[in-house]
Amino acid sequence: MNIKRIILFLLIINFNTINSQEFKPFKSGEWLKYKISYSGWLKAGEATMVITNDTLDNKQFYHVVAVGKTVGPINWFFKVNDRYESYFDKKDTSPYKFIRSINEGGYTKNLSIYFDHNLEKAIINNIKTSKKTEKHISANSHDLISIIYYLRRNFNLKDIDSNNEITINTFFDYQNNKMKMKYLLTEVINTTFGKIKCFKIKPYVKSGRIFKKKESLTVWVTADKNRVPIRVKADLAVGSIRVDLEAFSGLNNSFEIQFL
Repeated sequence: MNIKRIILFLLIINFNTINSQEFKPFKSGEWLKYKISYSGWLKAGEATMVITNDTLDNKQFYHVVAVGKTVGPINWFFKVNDRYESYFDKKDTSPYKFIRSINEGGYTKNLSIYFDHNLEKAIINNIKTSKKTEKHISANSHDLISIIYYLRRNFNLKDIDSNNEITINTFFDYQNNKMKMKYLLTEVINTTFGKIKCFKIKPYVKSGRIFKKKESLTVWVTADKNRVPIRVKADLAVGSIRVDLEAFSGLNNSFEIQFL
């Protein structure tokens, strides 16, 4: 289980009807920790995401670092230690720089991507080979980290089409992709913290070697002002994966728990 898939699990659409200039679901200092389990019983890994204020090329950005690793018996068979970073604009969350550094069972990759949204291009630097590649990107493209925070802050119910779906342009490594998600309903779920009201979402994935079918993922995000991804369930070709928020700090708003 690598962090790329974890991040895909967390690509949640966050629905709100508040003006984005007034709606502030996150801030510098927010820290989220997730527990990853396989087939409902075996703890397979953990992941953290932390956001800070940072400066790069004399510009101010939010800087998010996402780290994922395997734990316990899984390490005996396939050890994973992945790190993703994104520097994105504080106002519109458009990505400026994305970093991917992974070690998955001995397979390593170390890339950095600079985004030029005015020219609609990305410059990919393969740090292992020192090779640089330039690619065209779709308008308003996001990396796998910035899209999470973009969706947490900006989307409204009015953006959903007649099929309850939304599509967002993304760019990962060397490819443009369209991330499509479907809003299902609002429901209250039991969590480590108590009963939480959540939006229930299905991001579409490619069925085949990893996922059983296009709608194999189900994701829940808190329906409060934080819009925190709190749970993910995924039916894999073999077994299943569950991701649960198990700790947090530095939220910008109160964490709403239902007691009835």
